[in-house]
Amino acid sequence: MAAYNYHPAPDHGAKAGVLAYLVTAAAVLLLLMVFGLLMRLEQGELIELGPNGFYQLMTVHGAGMVGIAGIGGAAVMWHFLGHYVALSARLLLVNLVLFLIGVAMVLGSVFLGNFHAAWTFLYPLPSHSMGLWSTGAAALFLAGMLVIGTGFLLFHLDIARALIARYGSFSRALGWPQLFGTDDGNAPPPTVVASAMVTIVNVVGLVVGASILAMMLVNLYAPEFAIDPLLAKGMIYFFGHVFINATIYMAVIAVYEILPRYTRRPWKANKVFLASWTASTLMVMFIFPHHLLMDFGFPKWMLVMGHIIGYLNTVPILVVTGYGALMIVYRSGIRWDMGTRLLFLSMLGWAAGAMPAFIDGTIRVNYVMHNTLWVPGHFHTYLLLGMVSMLFGFMYYLTKPAKNGAGAAESALDRLAYWAYLVGSLGFTLTFLYSGKESVARRYAEHLPEWVPYDRVGSLFAALIVAAALIFVLRFLTRLGHAGSSHMRASVPAGVVAA
Repeated sequence: MAAYNYHPAPDHGAKAGVLAYLVTAAAVLLLLMVFGLLMRLEQGELIELGPNGFYQLMTVHGAGMVGIAGIGGAAVMWHFLGHYVALSARLLLVNLVLFLIGVAMVLGSVFLGNFHAAWTFLYPLPSHSMGLWSTGAAALFLAGMLVIGTGFLLFHLDIARALIARYGSFSRALGWPQLFGTDDGNAPPPTVVASAMVTIVNVVGLVVGASILAMMLVNLYAPEFAIDPLLAKGMIYFFGHVFINATIYMAVIAVYEILPRYTRRPWKANKVFLASWTASTLMVMFIFPHHLLMDFGFPKWMLVMGHIIGYLNTVPILVVTGYGALMIVYRSGIRWDMGTRLLFLSMLGWAAGAMPAFIDGTIRVNYVMHNTLWVPGHFHTYLLLGMVSMLFGFMYYLTKPAKNGAGAAESALDRLAYWAYLVGSLGFTLTFLYSGKESVARRYAEHLPEWVPYDRVGSLFAALIVAAALIFVLRFLTRLGHAGSSHMRASVPAGVVAA
């Protein structure tokens, strides 16, 4: 049998489908960042959107960020997984088309139909608008989310097909023969292991999400078809929590693939690595009740489970991937460039974002902090400094001119944008966290006078993030011609199979 011990496979540039995903992600991400800035300016009493305008932006910002993080992560995973298994470019395109159709439906429901029930669309709010939006507007939003979810489900089912065709089963793709037997050095590469994990959890999450969306669509037009509100909330939070977590598990593949190309060191899929990803497969699906600790109606065992797994889930993040990134660059002589800087920064963001979640997952803290800006502080750290940094790093990597090679000097503007993004993201998220510590409520369009100074400071940092992201996006768009060319080639040692 051919060995699968990991070494970087040759990277011959991005396919057109991956570039289409990244262009979409870059454009939408920048727009949603502007929406986030407008929301902070409204809370800081620097502009006047009005309550309806604020909640419209909040709905689009929340739903859009979840979806576009999925598109970005999918681009990273598909690009690198294609080195090891045979994927369908047609289904990659189908997912993007369905995503854009769903986005158009969501935007129409919000900005034309005035729907603004937040991305969580908790039952029965969509059908009880008190005249603020129509049944048709609510149906258009829910149907748009269902169309987006269908596209991602097809995308992941194709990945499942490819993994099974190549490795025979998910257990082999996760490296269980090496984890539970003898580590013979033939474990699947980290990219395959991560892709198998993401596919398992996202297929389950998307099916649950599609189920509650379909039930709520029926309820809109047949109110006698009642849904248990607690069941609906549990299903929505299960779907949402699994999906948004999976985005960073997809995007981290860029770290596993790109850093070894720069350091010339393999990222080994040893027993500790395999155990970490198997544990994460289970924990990502069972951790969501830590968002429901104030819902006393939930079974007590579910809340206890969410509490305990909320603590345990930080271990694979901090110990395995974070430590692995430190070790792979330690004394490697790596020549840093924008791509590697952003990827390394993402490890800080992922680890740091886990800490506020760890604190909020403590039941007594959760009672006080969960409905404050502490929670947006947590997930903005996790996404801005973690997932989005991975995505921008991947964009820089793909568009690096082949002649420059690793460590080529970047412009002063690039370096300025990097530090602006780092300072802006840290300041923005810490403002959220400090506001939560001061009991500033989340999801409020208007704030008390004593809260407004925090909002204004947050607005300044948000503007810095938008400016830095604009430079990142413009650099990516202007260098797209380099993305399709062969670059950063890595030799494949004998005995290693590369697709």
